[in-house]
Amino acid sequence: MDFSFPSDGGGRLRRDTLIRLRLIAIVGQALVAATAAFVLDYTLPLLPLAICLCTALALNFWLRMNFSATHRMTDAQAFWVLAFDVVELGALLYLSGGSENPFAALLLAPLMIGSSALGPRRILILGALTVLVATGLALSHLPLPFAPEGRLTLPLSFRVAQWLTILLGVTFIGFFAWRVADEARLLASALAATEIVLEREQHLGQLDGLAAAAAHELGTPLATIALVARELDRAIPQGSTHSEDIALLRAQVERCRDILSKLTSLGSGYAGPLTTMALGDLIEDIVAPHRAFGVEIDIELDGQAPEPMCRRNAGVLYGLGNLVENAVDHADTAVRVIARWDDREVLIRIEDDGPGFRSDLLPRLGEPYLHRRGRKAREGGLGLGLFIARTLLERSGAKIRFGNASPPERGARAQALWARSDFETDRPEAGV
Repeated sequence: MDFSFPSDGGGRLRRDTLIRLRLIAIVGQALVAATAAFVLDYTLPLLPLAICLCTALALNFWLRMNFSATHRMTDAQAFWVLAFDVVELGALLYLSGGSENPFAALLLAPLMIGSSALGPRRILILGALTVLVATGLALSHLPLPFAPEGRLTLPLSFRVAQWLTILLGVTFIGFFAWRVADEARLLASALAATEIVLEREQHLGQLDGLAAAAAHELGTPLATIALVARELDRAIPQGSTHSEDIALLRAQVERCRDILSKLTSLGSGYAGPLTTMALGDLIEDIVAPHRAFGVEIDIELDGQAPEPMCRRNAGVLYGLGNLVENAVDHADTAVRVIARWDDREVLIRIEDDGPGFRSDLLPRLGEPYLHRRGRKAREGGLGLGLFIARTLLERSGAKIRFGNASPPERGARAQALWARSDFETDRPEAGV
């Protein structure tokens, strides 16, 4: 069973950023070629040049069709796109004078982009490819378009200097752009780590205070309820119509006391079902608060292996709970929570029968602070809540995807997929 789908997460370079940079470069190349051919009346091989430019445009179109607007290119994906750009620029320069072309320095542009986004190994490979292309252009190319009756012969010293300029540019730009970008990444990572630590400490302090307050506030009323229940049990004759209710009341009081005692022992080893739970119990915990709003919620469990067991994770509970709440808010009559698993993966999909996500917002779901336009239902209520839910679930190892049902069906779909090892991470071993 395979539930895999493309991840929206990735490296440091966003799809839209790469597409826009490449589009600017392609338009610039086309303008230069058109100006040389139709304004300056130079002789250029227009058909091969057009093929190169159309190939670059086709790659942009492929990127737009195969990746979402928020997708961050992995290092491998960004490397292959930039390597293509080096080869494409080399082909354009080959057709228009090679290293003697005044625009030959633009061969460094893909390396400059790659140095700010890729890892050191791929930067070295991209730099080596740039040097290889530059060397090939120095040795072989078509004549400059303004050469009188053939080839304009430039001094060997000029051609060597041009080649050395590109070589030094590869070294300088590659190294220093990577260093500057790496320093910025380290600083951002340090700030993010500091923020997470401070946030965690703040939450732990709040939880300690809430736990103490809960124990203090609940202890007294529970004792009073237990006392009154005992007195009523003694006062009401056995077999009375109310005796079963009194027995149930006393049992529930004892259950509340057990829960409080387990809460106080969460930091001292395994705490039973409050720490570890089966996937079905996890989903029931998430769904239970939303069953009283007039929307039918169905749960479907289906697996080809033993049901996954996971440690109770506040991030997962909040993230999935937010998705269920969003589905209940916008459903017409029903919501379905579907859980499937095998020995490799765990999938949870939440479906509703409402109007679905707005098509213009769908590619950007998961980004914070979307513009609020149109009616509140589904259109105005998206943004920070889904961003937080998505962030929390992705921190737990999940891959998130949003979408709408295929016509003629209606409704929105939210899907979370974990590797089973990530979903069950840190759970206590059986019998501990």
